[in-house]
Amino acid sequence: MPSNRDDIRDFLNRRKHVVLVEVKSASGSTPREAGAWMLVAVDCIFGTIGGGQLEFMAIDHARRLLSEGGADADDISVPLGPEIGQCCGGRVGLDFKRVDRPLRSALVEKVDLEIAQRPHVYIFGAGHVGDALAMALSLVPLRIVLVDTREIELSATRVPGIETCLTAMPEMVVRDAPAGSAFVVLTHDHALDFLITAEALARGDAAYVGMIGSKTKKATFRSWLEREVGRPDIFDGLVCPVGGTAVKNKRPCVIAALAAAEIMTSALNHRIGEERLPKQKARLHA
Repeated sequence: MPSNRDDIRDFLNRRKHVVLVEVKSASGSTPREAGAWMLVAVDCIFGTIGGGQLEFMAIDHARRLLSEGGADADDISVPLGPEIGQCCGGRVGLDFKRVDRPLRSALVEKVDLEIAQRPHVYIFGAGHVGDALAMALSLVPLRIVLVDTREIELSATRVPGIETCLTAMPEMVVRDAPAGSAFVVLTHDHALDFLITAEALARGDAAYVGMIGSKTKKATFRSWLEREVGRPDIFDGLVCPVGGTAVKNKRPCVIAALAAAEIMTSALNHRIGEERLPKQKARLHA
């Protein structure tokens, strides 16, 4: 089920007859929240409303609309209980709409806006771990930028759907990043790691700052930070080693899997916190 910018254009361009299925209401325990949506064509779907029997029923209902003609819109209310073989216990209201030209444009615009608003994750270092981490994170709703000072390493990456940045001064990439970004430092050079990490920590607005390394490297960085930067106070914002220490396995794919969950959690939770803050301020001033 593709989800990136080019995929929705390709999906809609290849299929003339499509139905939009949207979760309009969700009460109790449900697979997805109100606002979740998917597109259904005769041969394929785009997106998901949560899978399981509910989604199977929705796809079947949408395809009946496509095959039978008639109404351009419909809605159903589904209890998620024994009647349909799901035990969530909630109730979901689904809307079905045939996708016409204006709705096609609106859906493309919706996906573009969602992608533009995704939290940025900057991965510094296109080596084995950096490449594996970029691959792991490419599957989730984040904007991934792989950064390196070495052209040959950066050009060798084959991760789809990410951006690459070749630069002689990676610390400038940190300075230009939007607030709430995540920074993961995995370069081939410890001195460069320290420089990039210090820049990221000094911002004070990062969702996540992580550096690959050992206890010794972490202690060395702390001493360097105090001696060279004069900011030991920012050290507590560092995650090192990335991915934690619960699993004793140093293979790049394992480090990447552990770190990806850690980074995604921090980045998305930081975004949720930013969205809640204006509402909290509004209530205080009301």
